[in-house]
Amino acid sequence: MWKEFKKFISRGSVIDLAVGIIIGGAFQVIVRSLVDDILMPVLGLFTGGVDLSNLFINISGESYATL
Repeated sequence: MWKEFKKFISRGSVIDLAVGIIIGGAFQVIVRSLVDDILMPVLGLFTGGVDLSNLFINISGESYATL
C-alpha cells in the first residue's frame, strides 16, 4: 500500500489528492449530520430520553473517567 501511495504522489496528481480530501471532508459532514439529526433522536426516543453524549466504548484497554 505504501508503494502505491508513493507511486500516486510521484505521478503528480496532487489535484486528485486534494479532490479526495475535499470529498472525504464533505462525506464526514453528511455522516455526522445523519447520526446527530436522525439516528440519535430516534435512539433517544427508544431509551426514554437518556443522554447518550457521554456514552463511549473503550477499545484500548486503558481506563478513562470521561472523554
